[in-house]
Amino acid sequence: MNNSQQNARVGLFFLLGLALIWVTFQTLNGGKIFKDPGYTIIAGFESVKELKQGDEVRMAGVKIGSIELTRLAGRRAEAVLRIDPKIEIRNDATASIVMAGLIGTNYIGIDLGTAGAPPLRDGAEIHTEVTPDLNTIMTEVGALGKKLESALGSISTTINGDGKTPGLFQKIDKLVSDNGENVNATVSNLRQVTDKLNKGEGTLGKLINDSTMHDELLASVGEIKTAATDAKNFMANAQSIIDQVKAGKGTIGALVFDQKAGDDIKLSIANLRAATDKIARGEGTLGKLIYDDAIAKDAQAVLKKANSALDGLDDSGPITAVGLVAKSLF
Repeated sequence: MNNSQQNARVGLFFLLGLALIWVTFQTLNGGKIFKDPGYTIIAGFESVKELKQGDEVRMAGVKIGSIELTRLAGRRAEAVLRIDPKIEIRNDATASIVMAGLIGTNYIGIDLGTAGAPPLRDGAEIHTEVTPDLNTIMTEVGALGKKLESALGSISTTINGDGKTPGLFQKIDKLVSDNGENVNATVSNLRQVTDKLNKGEGTLGKLINDSTMHDELLASVGEIKTAATDAKNFMANAQSIIDQVKAGKGTIGALVFDQKAGDDIKLSIANLRAATDKIARGEGTLGKLIYDDAIAKDAQAVLKKANSALDGLDDSGPITAVGLVAKSLF
């Protein structure tokens, strides 16, 4: 083997070594010789969901940085994000892990935040929110499928039965079989009823087919409405009278609410009671007339004398008659 061949082999191995060193460096440093300029912010999650160093950080779909590293920090996972120094992220912005299609890699998406809010500084922590990933979605879809399968099984059992308990169709079939005669009789009766209605027989049939009865029914309804209106007016008038009585207006209102009128009525009733008490005891002229027998007898004697005097008036003149009556009475 000559020197030229040895030199060629040594040169080839040297190049292969350089290539291996380059690939190793690219793998460990995200494909970059020097770290990107910019500032870092920290995003904490329950799980970084397959994020790795070098994955993109996007704002409104535009790449603004990359993931510098991922790490565990106590009970959570953190992603350290290196952001382009020309991009400002507002302190109320929110970061979330976004799935780039079904087979794409995940990346961190950041919203724009509120305009005018102060920017995050180097080393600050950004707010995060949890978004469902493909595995979570597939798990939920699988659980939903199981529930749907169980529900469909229950529906199928309810409709078709389970071999021990008859299903809905079997129950309906048995019900129809057991009550076939009754159903037929009911249908026949309904047919007879509808035939009578079509012929105008019975009250309902006449109401449907007889225009005169229909008009009378409408007239009766109108009278009922009129009566209801009159009753409403009566109630309104009664309410007006009650309001006047409550206000102390009118005779009844004065009797109910006027203290002087009430006192006068009480006094009148007291006087009437005193007068009736005197009459009951035979006091006064009226009491004596009612309870004194002697006065009653004298009155009867006077009436008899007057009657006798009047009997003799036919044969005497006016003056003579007056004299005879006076003589008879006194």
